[in-house]
Parts: sequence; structure tokens; C-alpha cells
Amino acid sequence: MTPFALVTHAVRAKEIIGVAARSGFGELLDQLELPPGFWQRFIPRPSHRRPSYERIREALEELGPAFIKAGQLLSMRPDALPPALIIELRKLRSNVAPLPFADMRPVLEECLGRPIAEVFSEFDEKPAASASLAQVYFARLHDGREVAVKIQRPGLRRLVETDLTLIAFFAGQLHARVAALQPYDLPAVVAEVSAGVLRELDFTHEGRNQRFFTATNPDPGAVFAPEIFEEFSSEHVLVMQRIVGRPVDSPGLTPEAAQNLARAGATSLFHQVLVAGFFHADPHAGNVLVTPDGRLCFLDWGLAGHLTRRLRHGLADLFLAAVDQDAERIVQIAADLGSPAGRADLRAMERDVTLALREDFNRAIGQVNIGRAMLKLLFIFGRNGISITSDYSLMAKAVLSIEEVSRTLDPGFDLKRAAKPVLVDLQRERTGPRAVLRDTRAMLRGTLSSLRDLPAELHRIIRRVEHDELTIKFRHQGLEDLDDALKTSANRIALGFISGCLVIGSSLIVASRDGVNNGLSILGYVLAAGIAAYVVYGIFREGGR
Repeated sequence: MTPFALVTHAVRAKEIIGVAARSGFGELLDQLELPPGFWQRFIPRPSHRRPSYERIREALEELGPAFIKAGQLLSMRPDALPPALIIELRKLRSNVAPLPFADMRPVLEECLGRPIAEVFSEFDEKPAASASLAQVYFARLHDGREVAVKIQRPGLRRLVETDLTLIAFFAGQLHARVAALQPYDLPAVVAEVSAGVLRELDFTHEGRNQRFFTATNPDPGAVFAPEIFEEFSSEHVLVMQRIVGRPVDSPGLTPEAAQNLARAGATSLFHQVLVAGFFHADPHAGNVLVTPDGRLCFLDWGLAGHLTRRLRHGLADLFLAAVDQDAERIVQIAADLGSPAGRADLRAMERDVTLALREDFNRAIGQVNIGRAMLKLLFIFGRNGISITSDYSLMAKAVLSIEEVSRTLDPGFDLKRAAKPVLVDLQRERTGPRAVLRDTRAMLRGTLSSLRDLPAELHRIIRRVEHDELTIKFRHQGLEDLDDALKTSANRIALGFISGCLVIGSSLIVASRDGVNNGLSILGYVLAAGIAAYVVYGIFREGGR
């Protein structure tokens, strides 16, 4: 997007710039490629100065759905943004004034493909919740089951796409013009966040995530997700089981019940991350309910993380190294898992990791905040050029959220203790008899496959030898300089030989009876001198090589 294209969305661009200026970011706006006087004349600079990260959060909330969702997704990038900003962005909430049901009805009926009364025997037109992307209503199906109906706000995609285009433009300008922001690679981060926001606009992803969790959940008696009614759900409408429950921070739970719930939630998340490799990416207090039968319900599965077996095993090693305060091991694991950009300073990383562990993972002084420690570690990795997969960032955010939820229920909760049984299960998966048998079977299968193909490959090579069709190609690497040096030396020897021949020939002519007055001998001397001078100049120019 060019500055000229900014005019295409001039009204919205003016709103964004106005909010940024009122929030105290005029200095940044001065560095953007904006038309002269585009904003300075109509927006006063603020006189009050609050913490910059707090002003960023408030500006995002004022700018609406796309910016709120972008901020929430940015809070899941601890490898790219400072931990303090991550903590502030996690406070973003998207509760907004609800639209009248008359505006929402066309979206619902278009997605259902029929009138509301044909699907629901009862439908409460008063929204139970209103967020930036959707509104939730309670209803009852004709078979008597109570459901929650999540309806996307009308015309939202077009508005979000416009805002994402403008965000990408401003990010590109800031990256190009503000040196202090270049290490964060804002265009790449915004591109990833934009893809995440657009993915959340498709409710089929959320429904699929909930169904997958239900299928892989080992303890539905303690933790569960709402049932999805696929026949009534679509890209813009999600119909799910209505959950009656209380927030995790509401009073009334006995200490024993609160401790059990805290342990169940943390154990479930660690199982999702370390065993299933599929996890809820944002289990904050607003997305977790306590049901009357004493279970935890995870809501809002719009964003989920995915980890391969290798990444799960690496994460377990990383967690165990953090518990042991082994900074050197942590850095080595990060270097193995990540993709370093250039040569990372591992010694400096060890120093930063040691400091982060002492601040947030120090059992000696009772300071154990695993989630915060993970956020700091990922930021240290990213700052040093080691790029860890984005799902690790989602994992760190999820661990921080569930740790806070668990401590809301039980102030003395120990996340490490809750993770221990899951780590034991993972270790059994990695080193137990089944794992050894699986790995041996895979190795034998690959070996036998290669051996089975070997006779045919040998026969093919022999046939090519018989028909003189076998060619072997050699490719020398690293010998280019030697080749150039040999060519240069050969050329100089040849020129030196020619120069010597000219001198000898000219001398023979001079020695003859009338050679003194022969112009040919003079020409020979001149050419010999010129060639010799050229060779000497070339030798000195290249430092005697």
C-alpha cells in the first residue's frame, strides 16, 4: 500500500491517525510518509503522559474489532515483543455495545437457510454477550436442548480487511523509518496476525477445534468444551451447547473444590500441549467457567495451537531445563529447535536466560511464575535471532493464562506439580517399551524398504555400465580462487616469455650490420617494455600474488 492509496481509505485512516495522536504517539506519526499537514492541523498533541504500553492498549480498544483482535494475537508473540507489552495487551477485552437483533437476524437466517422459528422453539433476542466480532444469544431447539448461538456482526469482514490493510501500511512505514523498531520486523508480525484475525472470522475453525478437543480429551469428567451442533453452524454462525456456570473468580467455592479445579485445568492444558499437541491458545478467566457439577468448561476455541511430536519433546526438555535452572541447556535446546538468523551470541543469551530464571523461576525465594518466565525466554530467543515456531508463542501465552486462572482458584497453586504427571506420561511415550518398539519398527521398515529396492538399483547401474551410459560428474567446491590464480599465473608467464622473445629478437636485429637504423628492432623493444610494465603493474596491484 502506497501513501497515495491511503486516500482510498482516507476517512478510516484519519480516524486511526487521530487516535494515535491523541494517545501520545505524535512523534511516530511525524516519521511516517504522510501528506504534509495531514494530521497536525486538526489533532492537538496530548499534554498528559501515561505509560506507553498502557496508551497502546487503550488506543487499540478505541479503534475497534480488527485492532483489538490484532492486539490479542500480538499478545501471543512473546518472541517478537517485549514482555511488558505482552502483559498489557493481554488486558484487551472486546466487550462492546450490542447491535439490535434486527441487524443480526438477516445474518442468522441467511446462514440457517430458513426462518428462525423452524430451528428454535425459543429464541431470546436479548444478547447474552456482545464482543467486537460477534454477539451471543440463548435459544432452545425443538428437541428441548438449550443452546448458545454465536452470530457474527454484519459487514464485519469488509471493515476488518480495510483496517488490516491500513495496519500493514503503518507497520511497513514504521519498520522502514524507525530504526528502534526494525529488530521486531513489524511487517512480518502484522502479516501473521492478519492471517490469524481473518481465520477467526470463519467460525467453522472454532467448531472444528472444539470437536477435536472433545475427541482427544482424556478426562471429560473434570474438563470439557461445549458440544457443537454442526447441522446449524456455518462460517458466520456457531450453535453450541449452552453452558450454565460461574466465572472462576466468583466466590462460593470451598478451598478443596477450588484446589481440585485448579489442578484439573492445569493438568488438562499440559496434556493438550505435551501429549495431544493441540491446545486452547487463550484460556484466560473469561474463557473458563465452573459448572454446577464441579467441572471446568473451556470456551472460545477460535484460536488453537498445534505442536508436532518433535516440538512437544523439545518443549518438555525446555521446561525441565528451566526447572533445573540450566541456562546453558535452555539455550542449546532453543538453538536446536529454532532457525537462527545469522550467528547468535549464545554466551550473551545464557546470561540473559539466567537473569530471567532468577526473576521468575526461582524456587529458592518462592518466586515461581512459569508463564512469565516462558514469555521472557521466548523474547530473549527472538531478540538474539533465534526464531521459534509461532505455536510456541501460543503455548507460552496459554501457560501464563492457565497459571493465572489456577492461582485465582488456589493462591498457593504450584504449576510444576500439576505438570509432573503429564511429563511422566510424555517421558513414557519417549522412552518406554512402546516407544522403543515403535522406533525400532520404523527403523526396520525403512531399512527393509531400502534393501528391497537395492537389487533393482544395482541392476540398473550394471545395465548402464554395459551400454557405456554411465557417467560420473564431479563438482569442485571452494577451488574457484585456486583456478583463477592458476590462470593468472599462466597468463603472466606467457606474457613474460613473449616479452623476452621480443627483447632477444630485437637484440639480434641490432647486432646485424644495418640493425641500428632498423625501426623493427625499436618497435620490438617498445613492445617488450610495455608488456613487462603491464606484468609488473599487475603483480604489484594484487599484492604480489
